Amino acid sequence: MDFDLNDDQRLLRDSVDRLIADRYDFEARRRFTAEPEGWSRANWVRFAEQGWLGLPFTEASGGFGGGAIEIALVMEAFGRGLVVEPYLASILLAGRLLEEAGEAALVRRIAEGELLGAFAHLERHSGWDLEDVATKARPRGDTWHLTGTKCVVLHGDCADVLLVTARTAGAQRDRDGIGVFLITPDAPGLTRHGVPTQDAQRVAEITMSDTPARQLAFAGDALATLERVRDQAIAALCAEAVGVMEQMHATTVDYLKTRHQFGRAIGEFQVLQHRAVDMYVALEQARSMALFATLMAAEADSPRRRAAISAAKVQIGRSGRLIGQEAIQLHGGIAMTIEYKVGHYFKRMTAIEEMFGNADTHLEQVATAESIL
Repeated sequence: MDFDLNDDQRLLRDSVDRLIADRYDFEARRRFTAEPEGWSRANWVRFAEQGWLGLPFTEASGGFGGGAIEIALVMEAFGRGLVVEPYLASILLAGRLLEEAGEAALVRRIAEGELLGAFAHLERHSGWDLEDVATKARPRGDTWHLTGTKCVVLHGDCADVLLVTARTAGAQRDRDGIGVFLITPDAPGLTRHGVPTQDAQRVAEITMSDTPARQLAFAGDALATLERVRDQAIAALCAEAVGVMEQMHATTVDYLKTRHQFGRAIGEFQVLQHRAVDMYVALEQARSMALFATLMAAEADSPRRRAAISAAKVQIGRSGRLIGQEAIQLHGGIAMTIEYKVGHYFKRMTAIEEMFGNADTHLEQVATAESIL
């Protein structure tokens, strides 16, 4: 199998790397996170101008028809730059769901950077199970009315449209009877409370009390669509994690070469060289599994896709933890300071490990899968 990038993919990779290198150094990122929404609207406009916001959408929806590989190239670069803009929340989750629902006009506005979306599905009791939904949706006239609470909604405090899962029928954990509803922030009975997270992102708690909403219509089963979009988002998140791990490893190796103790660079001590090699091996293992997830993201067979994505998430979690812990320990006390970047990378890596289920959760998925081949 040929794993080389084509000319268009190389051009995309180079353009993303160049913009991140020019405009997204560590000090610039600190300024972006200090802005009122926790990220830069000016950067979002640049992303739109570069075509990155429209990358995963079809041309009919105002996008460029990019696939999982193109998304992975962007996300890996975002990981290296610790990008805080809501690409995962607005583009890869909310935007993709709107496209699946045939909402081309809204998708076009998202691709142009005019509209921000957020996907609200997590509830306090549900873990990461998409079918565990207690939020109720009841019809009244021509509209639906939602009552319930969603938590840890990625960038939910600044979204212009909220896509909310709610139950129209059945028991709390039934796979049937789940719908996806569109709500605007000014809807009656809706409140949202945003907070910063340890990795400098933002999440919100969304509370609905008899809030009017419009149900989205999918060509197939709504839950199956949710699972497919989620799996594709996890594959993209794995690519971001590789970028994060790359920087933790590179920063640590550079530190070992420049930090002197006992009259010599500490990188000359063999035991520290061995630990740096362990980090590199873990990084390459994660890179291989992230590529596997990327290649399997478009798999139509849901069980095979799910098993592959889970296997990748397991390795990403394990590699990220090893690389992050070694990076902190080999740096010593400086790594724990807020002024030094390696600790921020480890915080983001820790958050990525927990998103959509940690390594232990996904290991259970792999263990119960019949085959991932």
